Amino acid sequence: MKRAGFSTRWLPIMLLLPQLLIIVIFFYWPAWHAVRSSFFLQDPFGFGETFVGLKNYASLFKSSAYMRSAWFTLFFVVLVTFFSLAIALLFAVKADKVLRGAKTYRTLLMWVYAVAPPVAGVLGVIMFDQSWGPATEFFALLGYDFRLGVNYYDTAFAMVVVSVWKQLPVNFIFFLSGLQSIPRSVREAALIDNRSASSRFWDITFPLLAPTGFFLLITNITYAMFDTFGVIDVLVRGEPGNNPLTLVYKVYVDGFRGNDLGGSSAQSVVLMVLVLAMTVFQFRMVERRIHYT
Repeated sequence: MKRAGFSTRWLPIMLLLPQLLIIVIFFYWPAWHAVRSSFFLQDPFGFGETFVGLKNYASLFKSSAYMRSAWFTLFFVVLVTFFSLAIALLFAVKADKVLRGAKTYRTLLMWVYAVAPPVAGVLGVIMFDQSWGPATEFFALLGYDFRLGVNYYDTAFAMVVVSVWKQLPVNFIFFLSGLQSIPRSVREAALIDNRSASSRFWDITFPLLAPTGFFLLITNITYAMFDTFGVIDVLVRGEPGNNPLTLVYKVYVDGFRGNDLGGSSAQSVVLMVLVLAMTVFQFRMVERRIHYT
Protein backbone atom coordinates (compact mmCIF):
# COMPACT_ATOMS: atom_id res chain seq x y z
CA MET A 1 0.00 0.00 0.00
CA LYS A 2 1.34 3.40 -1.00
CA ARG A 3 1.52 5.93 1.83
CA ALA A 4 0.32 9.46 1.27
CA GLY A 5 2.80 12.13 2.21
CA PHE A 6 4.23 15.54 1.48
CA SER A 7 7.10 16.25 -0.87
CA THR A 8 8.67 18.68 1.62
CA ARG A 9 8.52 18.99 5.39
CA TRP A 10 7.71 22.70 5.24
CA LEU A 11 4.31 22.29 3.61
CA PRO A 12 2.61 20.51 6.56
CA ILE A 13 4.27 22.95 8.95
CA MET A 14 2.90 25.91 7.01
CA LEU A 15 -0.55 24.33 6.96
CA LEU A 16 -0.51 23.78 10.73
CA LEU A 17 1.06 27.11 11.60
CA PRO A 18 -2.13 29.27 11.46
CA GLN A 19 -4.02 26.95 13.78
CA LEU A 20 -1.05 26.65 16.14
CA LEU A 21 -0.75 30.43 16.29
CA ILE A 22 -4.43 30.76 17.15
CA ILE A 23 -4.06 28.21 19.95
CA VAL A 24 -0.98 29.92 21.36
CA ILE A 25 -2.38 33.44 21.14
CA PHE A 26 -5.90 32.76 22.37
CA PHE A 27 -5.29 29.87 24.81
CA TYR A 28 -1.75 29.30 26.04
CA TRP A 29 -0.75 32.93 26.40
CA PRO A 30 -3.93 33.97 28.32
CA ALA A 31 -3.64 30.84 30.48
CA TRP A 32 -0.02 31.60 31.34
CA HIS A 33 -0.87 35.23 32.06
CA ALA A 34 -3.71 34.17 34.39
CA VAL A 35 -1.44 31.75 36.27
CA ARG A 36 1.23 34.42 36.69
CA SER A 37 -1.25 37.11 37.77
CA SER A 38 -2.74 34.83 40.42
CA PHE A 39 0.48 35.14 42.45
CA PHE A 40 0.48 38.93 42.46
CA LEU A 41 -1.54 41.73 43.97
CA GLN A 42 -1.93 44.07 41.02
CA ASP A 43 -2.79 47.71 40.80
CA PRO A 44 -6.03 48.01 38.79
CA PHE A 45 -4.56 50.89 36.77
CA GLY A 46 -1.41 48.95 35.86
CA PHE A 47 1.07 51.02 37.87
CA GLY A 48 2.61 48.10 39.74
CA GLU A 49 2.25 44.68 41.28
CA THR A 50 3.31 42.95 44.48
CA PHE A 51 4.18 39.28 44.79
CA VAL A 52 1.89 37.64 47.38
CA GLY A 53 2.44 33.95 46.64
CA LEU A 54 -0.57 31.79 47.44
CA LYS A 55 -2.46 34.46 49.39
CA ASN A 56 -4.94 34.97 46.57
CA TYR A 57 -5.79 31.26 46.63
CA ALA A 58 -5.96 31.16 50.44
CA SER A 59 -8.34 34.11 50.61
CA LEU A 60 -10.35 32.60 47.80
CA PHE A 61 -11.24 29.42 49.65
CA LYS A 62 -11.87 31.34 52.85
CA SER A 63 -14.43 33.54 51.10
CA SER A 64 -18.04 32.58 51.84
CA ALA A 65 -19.20 34.39 48.69
CA TYR A 66 -16.88 32.32 46.51
CA MET A 67 -17.92 29.03 48.10
CA ARG A 68 -21.56 30.01 47.69
CA SER A 69 -20.94 30.60 43.98
CA ALA A 70 -19.12 27.26 43.75
CA TRP A 71 -22.04 25.34 45.23
CA PHE A 72 -24.52 27.19 43.05
CA THR A 73 -22.41 26.42 39.98
CA LEU A 74 -22.49 22.73 40.85
CA PHE A 75 -26.28 22.64 41.17
CA PHE A 76 -26.71 24.87 38.13
CA VAL A 77 -24.55 22.65 35.91
CA VAL A 78 -26.29 19.47 37.09
CA LEU A 79 -29.79 20.87 36.54
CA VAL A 80 -29.07 22.46 33.16
CA THR A 81 -27.26 19.37 31.86
CA PHE A 82 -29.89 16.91 33.07
CA PHE A 83 -32.97 18.77 31.85
CA SER A 84 -31.34 19.81 28.55
CA LEU A 85 -30.49 16.21 27.74
CA ALA A 86 -33.69 14.64 29.09
CA ILE A 87 -36.11 17.01 27.36
CA ALA A 88 -34.16 16.96 24.09
CA LEU A 89 -34.10 13.15 24.12
CA LEU A 90 -37.87 13.08 24.70
CA PHE A 91 -38.44 15.47 21.78
CA ALA A 92 -36.10 13.47 19.55
CA VAL A 93 -37.90 10.20 20.31
CA LYS A 94 -41.25 11.81 19.54
CA ALA A 95 -39.93 13.48 16.38
CA ASP A 96 -38.49 10.19 15.17
CA LYS A 97 -42.00 8.70 15.24
CA VAL A 98 -43.71 11.62 13.47
CA LEU A 99 -44.77 10.77 9.92
CA ARG A 100 -46.75 13.87 8.96
CA GLY A 101 -45.38 17.35 9.44
CA ALA A 102 -42.00 16.00 10.54
CA LYS A 103 -40.00 18.74 8.81
CA THR A 104 -42.11 21.48 10.37
CA TYR A 105 -41.83 19.89 13.80
CA ARG A 106 -38.05 19.63 13.56
CA THR A 107 -37.63 23.12 12.12
CA LEU A 108 -39.60 24.72 14.95
CA LEU A 109 -37.42 22.98 17.52
CA MET A 110 -34.15 23.89 15.77
CA TRP A 111 -34.94 27.59 15.36
CA VAL A 112 -33.90 28.33 18.92
CA TYR A 113 -30.33 27.35 18.01
CA ALA A 114 -29.99 30.62 16.08
CA VAL A 115 -30.68 32.66 19.22
CA ALA A 116 -27.54 34.06 20.89
CA PRO A 117 -27.20 33.64 24.69
CA PRO A 118 -27.65 37.40 25.41
CA VAL A 119 -30.79 37.43 23.25
CA ALA A 120 -32.04 34.37 25.12
CA GLY A 121 -31.41 36.30 28.34
CA VAL A 122 -33.45 39.24 27.04
CA LEU A 123 -36.32 36.90 26.18
CA GLY A 124 -36.04 35.47 29.69
CA VAL A 125 -36.27 38.98 31.18
CA ILE A 126 -39.41 39.57 29.12
CA MET A 127 -40.96 36.27 30.22
CA PHE A 128 -40.19 36.85 33.91
CA ASP A 129 -40.76 40.61 34.04
CA GLN A 130 -42.30 41.62 37.39
CA SER A 131 -44.92 43.89 35.83
CA TRP A 132 -46.25 42.07 32.78
CA GLY A 133 -44.15 38.95 32.18
CA PRO A 134 -46.28 35.95 31.07
CA ALA A 135 -44.41 33.55 33.36
CA THR A 136 -44.71 35.98 36.29
CA GLU A 137 -48.45 36.31 35.69
CA PHE A 138 -48.76 32.53 35.59
CA PHE A 139 -47.05 32.25 38.98
CA ALA A 140 -49.33 35.01 40.27
CA LEU A 141 -52.35 32.90 39.33
CA LEU A 142 -50.88 30.17 41.52
CA GLY A 143 -50.52 32.64 44.38
CA TYR A 144 -46.74 33.07 44.14
CA ASP A 145 -44.97 36.41 43.78
CA PHE A 146 -42.11 35.73 41.36
CA ARG A 147 -39.37 38.38 41.61
CA LEU A 148 -36.55 38.14 39.09
CA GLY A 149 -33.35 39.85 40.22
CA VAL A 150 -34.66 40.29 43.76
CA ASN A 151 -35.29 36.81 45.10
CA TYR A 152 -32.25 34.50 45.03
CA TYR A 153 -34.15 31.33 44.18
CA ASP A 154 -36.45 32.98 41.65
CA THR A 155 -33.45 34.31 39.76
CA ALA A 156 -31.78 30.88 39.90
CA PHE A 157 -34.95 29.27 38.54
CA ALA A 158 -35.06 31.73 35.63
CA MET A 159 -31.37 31.08 34.88
CA VAL A 160 -31.93 27.33 34.68
CA VAL A 161 -35.09 27.60 32.56
CA VAL A 162 -33.59 30.01 30.00
CA SER A 163 -30.30 28.07 29.82
CA VAL A 164 -32.11 24.78 29.26
CA TRP A 165 -34.34 26.31 26.59
CA LYS A 166 -31.31 27.71 24.77
CA GLN A 167 -29.49 24.36 24.66
CA LEU A 168 -32.41 22.12 23.66
CA PRO A 169 -32.05 22.44 19.84
CA VAL A 170 -28.40 21.30 19.80
CA ASN A 171 -29.15 18.21 21.86
CA PHE A 172 -32.29 17.55 19.83
CA ILE A 173 -30.40 17.56 16.53
CA PHE A 174 -27.74 15.13 17.76
CA PHE A 175 -30.19 12.78 19.46
CA LEU A 176 -32.44 12.71 16.41
CA SER A 177 -29.47 11.95 14.16
CA GLY A 178 -28.41 9.17 16.52
CA LEU A 179 -31.90 7.65 16.51
CA GLN A 180 -32.15 7.73 12.73
CA SER A 181 -28.75 6.06 12.39
CA ILE A 182 -29.97 2.94 14.21
CA PRO A 183 -30.48 0.20 11.58
CA ARG A 184 -34.07 -0.66 10.78
CA SER A 185 -33.28 -4.37 11.15
CA VAL A 186 -32.26 -3.79 14.77
CA ARG A 187 -35.53 -2.02 15.50
CA GLU A 188 -37.58 -4.76 13.88
CA ALA A 189 -35.73 -7.45 15.82
CA ALA A 190 -36.30 -5.54 19.06
CA LEU A 191 -39.99 -5.19 18.21
CA ILE A 192 -40.27 -8.94 17.83
CA ASP A 193 -38.38 -9.75 21.02
CA ASN A 194 -40.08 -7.19 23.25
CA ARG A 195 -43.51 -5.64 22.88
CA SER A 196 -42.99 -3.05 25.59
CA ALA A 197 -41.95 0.28 24.05
CA SER A 198 -40.28 1.47 27.23
CA SER A 199 -38.30 -1.75 27.61
CA ARG A 200 -37.17 -1.59 23.98
CA PHE A 201 -35.99 1.96 24.48
CA TRP A 202 -33.94 1.30 27.64
CA ASP A 203 -32.61 -2.11 26.54
CA ILE A 204 -31.89 -1.43 22.86
CA THR A 205 -32.21 2.21 21.79
CA PHE A 206 -30.63 3.95 24.75
CA PRO A 207 -27.41 1.84 24.78
CA LEU A 208 -26.99 2.49 21.05
CA LEU A 209 -27.25 6.23 21.76
CA ALA A 210 -24.49 6.04 24.38
CA PRO A 211 -21.71 7.52 22.17
CA THR A 212 -23.96 10.43 21.22
CA GLY A 213 -25.05 10.87 24.82
CA PHE A 214 -21.46 10.88 26.05
CA PHE A 215 -20.50 13.58 23.56
CA LEU A 216 -23.53 15.68 24.52
CA LEU A 217 -22.79 15.19 28.21
CA ILE A 218 -19.39 16.83 27.80
CA THR A 219 -20.68 19.64 25.59
CA ASN A 220 -23.61 20.38 27.91
CA ILE A 221 -21.42 20.56 31.00
CA THR A 222 -19.10 22.93 29.15
CA TYR A 223 -22.09 24.97 27.99
CA ALA A 224 -23.55 25.23 31.48
CA MET A 225 -20.24 26.34 32.98
CA PHE A 226 -19.09 28.81 30.32
CA ASP A 227 -21.54 29.59 27.52
CA THR A 228 -24.36 30.66 29.85
CA PHE A 229 -22.41 33.82 30.72
CA GLY A 230 -24.54 35.95 28.39
CA VAL A 231 -27.78 34.57 29.80
CA ILE A 232 -26.73 35.22 33.40
CA ASP A 233 -25.38 38.70 32.67
CA VAL A 234 -28.69 39.80 31.18
CA LEU A 235 -30.89 38.14 33.81
CA VAL A 236 -29.09 39.74 36.76
CA ARG A 237 -29.26 43.06 34.85
CA GLY A 238 -25.70 44.02 35.63
CA GLU A 239 -26.45 44.16 39.35
CA PRO A 240 -25.28 40.86 40.86
CA GLY A 241 -25.92 41.90 44.48
CA ASN A 242 -27.22 38.85 46.32
CA ASN A 243 -28.26 37.10 43.11
CA PRO A 244 -26.81 33.67 42.29
CA LEU A 245 -23.56 33.75 40.34
CA THR A 246 -21.68 31.02 38.55
CA LEU A 247 -17.91 30.78 38.91
CA VAL A 248 -17.32 32.14 35.41
CA TYR A 249 -19.51 35.16 35.99
CA LYS A 250 -17.89 35.79 39.37
CA VAL A 251 -14.49 35.99 37.66
CA TYR A 252 -15.91 38.78 35.52
CA VAL A 253 -17.56 40.58 38.45
CA ASP A 254 -14.48 40.49 40.70
CA GLY A 255 -11.98 41.19 37.94
CA PHE A 256 -13.64 43.84 35.79
CA ARG A 257 -15.93 45.45 38.34
CA GLY A 258 -14.13 44.88 41.61
CA ASN A 259 -10.72 45.49 40.00
CA ASP A 260 -9.31 42.50 41.91
CA LEU A 261 -7.13 41.24 39.07
CA GLY A 262 -5.05 38.87 41.18
CA GLY A 263 -8.07 37.32 42.89
CA SER A 264 -9.99 36.92 39.63
CA SER A 265 -6.91 35.33 38.04
CA ALA A 266 -6.76 32.84 40.90
CA GLN A 267 -10.43 32.05 40.32
CA SER A 268 -9.82 31.44 36.63
CA VAL A 269 -6.90 29.10 37.40
CA VAL A 270 -9.02 27.11 39.86
CA LEU A 271 -11.78 26.91 37.29
CA MET A 272 -9.33 25.76 34.61
CA VAL A 273 -7.97 23.00 36.86
CA LEU A 274 -11.50 21.95 37.81
CA VAL A 275 -12.60 21.64 34.18
CA LEU A 276 -9.43 19.71 33.29
CA ALA A 277 -9.95 17.25 36.16
CA MET A 278 -13.62 16.82 35.28
CA THR A 279 -12.81 16.15 31.63
CA VAL A 280 -10.20 13.53 32.54
CA PHE A 281 -12.69 11.85 34.88
CA GLN A 282 -15.36 11.77 32.17
CA PHE A 283 -13.09 10.17 29.59
CA ARG A 284 -11.45 7.74 32.04
CA MET A 285 -14.53 6.59 33.97
CA VAL A 286 -17.61 7.24 31.86
CA GLU A 287 -16.25 6.29 28.45
CA ARG A 288 -15.24 2.85 29.70
CA ARG A 289 -18.92 1.98 29.99
CA ILE A 290 -19.69 3.06 26.44
CA HIS A 291 -19.39 0.65 23.55
CA TYR A 292 -19.05 2.08 20.06
CA THR A 293 -20.55 0.08 17.23
